[in-house]
Amino acid sequence: MRRSIAILLAGGVLMGAALAQQMTVTKGMSNPNAPIDLSANDMFADQNTGMVVYTGNVIVKQGEVKLRADKMRAKLDKNNPSHIYADGRVVIDAPSGIATGNSGVYDVEPRLITLTGNVVLTKDKNVLRGQKLVVNLITGQATLDGGQGKAGRVQALFTPKNEDGTQKP
Repeated sequence: MRRSIAILLAGGVLMGAALAQQMTVTKGMSNPNAPIDLSANDMFADQNTGMVVYTGNVIVKQGEVKLRADKMRAKLDKNNPSHIYADGRVVIDAPSGIATGNSGVYDVEPRLITLTGNVVLTKDKNVLRGQKLVVNLITGQATLDGGQGKAGRVQALFTPKNEDGTQKP
């Protein structure tokens, strides 16, 4: 009996380590100071508020990370974006996987992306779900929160890989 419990605990520790490894959304940007490239169908700027609004197939690229949304607003500070707010079908595409949500904020200076509302992370056949994701693009650390209420839990589905490194069906 004690041996069975020890084996279960050891298995739990190994599974926990595997889950922690899988939850790394990005390993940090290779160049967090890369230029920010933004494109959209339309743009409206208000010099009084320092806000620029982009609509229609909006795409922001910085290094190997791409952020897409229906609409984005950029808050300018000394003619440089300090915050980029994204709304409507927000998608973050990075080499380590894809994250989607209802809205997002990119805090440019600390290099933090916050994605909220029905957040889904996918990498190969692995899927994580929650309500709020915060990713530090410099350190590669990420936090996924399940949110409040009845469904306030993080959900995960991990598909083990074959011995050759390919994903199992």
